[in-house]
Amino acid sequence: MKNIIITGAGRGIGHEVAMQLAAAGHQVLAISRNIPQDLISAENITCLSVDITQESDLKRVSDFISTAWKQVDAVIHNAGALILKPFAETSVQEFTDIYKVNVFGVVALTKVVLPFLVKGSHVVSISSMGGIQGSVKFAGLSAYSSSKGALITLSELLAEEYREQGIAFNVLALGSVQTEMLAKAFPGFEAPLSASKMAEYISNFTLTGNEFYNGKVLEVSSTTP
Repeated sequence: MKNIIITGAGRGIGHEVAMQLAAAGHQVLAISRNIPQDLISAENITCLSVDITQESDLKRVSDFISTAWKQVDAVIHNAGALILKPFAETSVQEFTDIYKVNVFGVVALTKVVLPFLVKGSHVVSISSMGGIQGSVKFAGLSAYSSSKGALITLSELLAEEYREQGIAFNVLALGSVQTEMLAKAFPGFEAPLSASKMAEYISNFTLTGNEFYNGKVLEVSSTTP
């Protein structure tokens, strides 16, 4: 059984992944600013109310790992922020806020967890088809999609930097999945995939994907709106 960290575990895909991995017997550290009661009471799940953009919050993650786990087998960077707004109306501060969660928060948490990763550990970043170069882009998502593109490049670089240590970094670029974030980006659109179904794929990939991939971006998309 593995020790697995997942961010954005409070709702949507992250919540489903945390519950599924815990039900399979893995030890899960569920990180979110808001923690629902079913996560708190679930077996094999430890919850930390943490804002990944705050350095003081992330120290609690380090303290937990060093005392309770000693090592981390997998990290799923799932937390994400989105704003739907025309570029001309999106302030630099709003761009910064999106990047703080989608990019800088991933950087900060990875640096905290790095001393506890071992040969065979797998770091999975959840990106978006909007971050794939050459993919269809949608107006109003300049901050979100560009941040997801930055996340992809970051993961590719880390895969090279930690290849000799045997730590794998991969990215799943998701298409449309029925979540609150999708409803915010595309009001009225109904995705063919549920959060629970996508969570099954992400869970399985986290457990075994590093046996086949490193430094790769997998497009997990049956449709994009």
